[in-house]
Amino acid sequence: MGKEKVHINIVVIGHVDSGKSTTTGHLIYKLGGIDKRVIERFEKEAAEMNKRSFKYAWVLDKLKAERERGITIDIALWKFETNKYYCTVIDAPGHRDFIKNMITGTSQADCAVLIIDSTTGGFEAGISKDGQTREHALLAFTLGVRQMICCCNKMDATTPKYSKARYDEIVKEVGSYLKKVGYNPDKIPFVPISGFEGDNMIERSTNLDWYKGPTLLEALDQINEPKRPSDKPLRLPLQDVYKIGGIGTVPVGRVETGFLKPGMVVTFGPTGLTTEVKSVEMHHETMQEALPGDNVGFNVKNVAVKDLKRGYVASNSKDDPAKEAASFTAQVIIMNHPGQIGNGYAPVLDCHTSHIAVKFSELLTKIDRRSGKELESGPKFLKNGDAGFVKMIPTKPMVVETFSEYPPLGRFAVRDMRQTVAVGVIKSVEKKDPTGADGSQGDQGGCQEEMMMMILHACMVRGFFAGSTVLLGGVRGCLFGIIIHLDYIIQ
Repeated sequence: MGKEKVHINIVVIGHVDSGKSTTTGHLIYKLGGIDKRVIERFEKEAAEMNKRSFKYAWVLDKLKAERERGITIDIALWKFETNKYYCTVIDAPGHRDFIKNMITGTSQADCAVLIIDSTTGGFEAGISKDGQTREHALLAFTLGVRQMICCCNKMDATTPKYSKARYDEIVKEVGSYLKKVGYNPDKIPFVPISGFEGDNMIERSTNLDWYKGPTLLEALDQINEPKRPSDKPLRLPLQDVYKIGGIGTVPVGRVETGFLKPGMVVTFGPTGLTTEVKSVEMHHETMQEALPGDNVGFNVKNVAVKDLKRGYVASNSKDDPAKEAASFTAQVIIMNHPGQIGNGYAPVLDCHTSHIAVKFSELLTKIDRRSGKELESGPKFLKNGDAGFVKMIPTKPMVVETFSEYPPLGRFAVRDMRQTVAVGVIKSVEKKDPTGADGSQGDQGGCQEEMMMMILHACMVRGFFAGSTVLLGGVRGCLFGIIIHLDYIIQ
């Protein structure tokens, strides 16, 4: 494939049984890079198991099952091509890390495709306070996914079939909710489709001739091309590390900022290991340059697999190389903790691809969520709904950055008791220097004021879920939402 098309990352969200797998499978099946022999094998297996009618979902389910078992899957299988873009499905619905990956931003999407079950009872179940339609849409906006496409699926099963009245009803109700979340529903295409029959997926359907908007494929082409921070220094958090026969050690990850080229000398934080990049590949194609948003594998010289781990961060050795964080100060909001959090609390922190226990070494201040004013210096504890600044110390070597400099490496979720108890953004980092001296990196140019504006400009949005309160705020248009009481999302 040529390099003239831009790569974008898509996340497919929606309530259980809304047709996410069938719709995604259909796109990959019709537009993707699946080898014909793989399709034939899956179709044969589907027929043998009397699942012929579910072949699109079957394709996706088989790919998910093989990935879950650790079988190496060509990443092109998760990719499909439109007239304008190469689209990668960055995290398939149903994957066990789906929610966690969305929260930590390791799978930051350029666009969310919200699948809605249009059938009687199906829509009502999904949009209810116990359904996933609302929580997934809210989570997408919270994590900065600003572009969305809504698919009113299963239009072939409405009463009557392909009902315009049902479509209009859904558009009105979902649009109203999305507006409360923060989206502009006037800029969101609502595409009536049948992921199974194929109506309005790739080609315009005569069954839906009352609909004058774009097909799903056309809507994907209308996505605004994302701006990539390629002018920043390289940051590439590792997702996995492989040993490939005849090639050697191949780390895999997504370029978050900067660029990666063959011949570049990279430093891996937090260890400081430095080596040369021999080659860079994406979808089994050699690349001369990988840019932000690209999911790549790269071969490195004289490095053993055991020397690299998930959570390490590749950086340009000559341009602000990544270093181990001795400590960092973060603005934190407690969302869902049954008691009080005090000094010494040591939960797991999910930041980019890293999952490491971090100690709350010192509660610095407690601040008002709405005004941003300091309420208390050196508070004894923080509880549900409280916001504050906290000094944190990792229990193991890890790399984090300030949110202002490297956003994907500067936001995190705090997990404890199998749920998300807090979220935060990093204000300053005390870095360990290889020479033994510590160096401090903080937000520059009035970023402290901007971080406070996150809360100062916050608005309370109530009534989306029973017993939940949502706080949404913005920093330079990059919104960082806070969800209080996330127990209904994280199981």
